[in-house]
Amino acid sequence: MHVHVYHSDGEAKFWLEPAIELAQNFGLSALELRETEGLIRSHEQEIRNAWHNHFPS
Repeated sequence: MHVHVYHSDGEAKFWLEPAIELAQNFGLSALELRETEGLIRSHEQEIRNAWHNHFPS
């Protein structure tokens, strides 16, 4: 499970499993990545729910 993040400065991909971690970064600063990871962590359950709704098993 992963999430793509798009920003005017670039984009990134974060894995959600087995743990939240950066998979790829194209142009985002270290600060933007930290802020993004914080948002992913604070909204992790919402992201997981949306993933499961979009890709039902």
